[in-house]
Amino acid sequence: MLSNEKIVILGPGVMGEAMAKSLLAVGDIQPEQILMSGPRQKRLESLNSEYGFSTTSDNHVAVEGADIVILAVKPQTVQVVMEDITGRLPESALIISIVAGTTLDALVKGTKHGAIVRSMPNTPAQVAQGITVWTATAAVNGRQLEQTRAVLSAFGEEIFVKDEDYLDMATALSGTGPAYAFLFMEAMVDAGVHLGFPRRIAEQLVVQTLKGTVAFYEHSPRHMARLRNQVTSPGGTSAAALYYLEKAGFRTALSRAIWAAYERSVQLGEGQKRGPVGSE
Repeated sequence: MLSNEKIVILGPGVMGEAMAKSLLAVGDIQPEQILMSGPRQKRLESLNSEYGFSTTSDNHVAVEGADIVILAVKPQTVQVVMEDITGRLPESALIISIVAGTTLDALVKGTKHGAIVRSMPNTPAQVAQGITVWTATAAVNGRQLEQTRAVLSAFGEEIFVKDEDYLDMATALSGTGPAYAFLFMEAMVDAGVHLGFPRRIAEQLVVQTLKGTVAFYEHSPRHMARLRNQVTSPGGTSAAALYYLEKAGFRTALSRAIWAAYERSVQLGEGQKRGPVGSE
């Protein structure tokens, strides 16, 4: 599906590198098929030296003859990059965007190109454990849909949705999700240190507890609430801890944080949506 394609990645940052590296790991892609374009010469030289990717600092040159173009730039610079490639893209090329908040309509207008996929991966893609929600314009054909699945599945799971609104929701839930998880882990580790553990032991306990909990959930057919109840004995330590978290508004704080991320994603796309009752 991808063995003969020229894949161009505009934006050789952390996610751009992760995508390119994951594509290589799949085994169907050779380094010479990937071209990375960005403004920093030292960064480009490093990617060429480590992986053998072709590189350029000229987006005009980069997209010439491209089969798949991946937009992996910051939302603040996407407009400039789209202007760079307008009129330069082959008619048959597929654009896959991972730019947060930038809508399909904005991408089509900005590039004057029809076949576009909008996607939202998350940072575990860097270790091929990510999850990506994506949608596509009507101009994306069947082969290009399969190519998109091949690209996105290289760095984790992928979910296609027809409703583009789900992309802003995914940005808030799974795209930003690792930040919530890291903050939660950091708080647990700090609490362990406060109890008296050396930090390295507290970190090991927290990381393995979360890894084991996820693995246990994946091997259990039960609802999360039932699994939580299993470890919450009446009058026990878990019951005491959970009572305090609920009293402190843990669920409400997390829900409002996710809604704030959603609103910000919508704002980046210059859209407006009303919040839920009581969200002011």
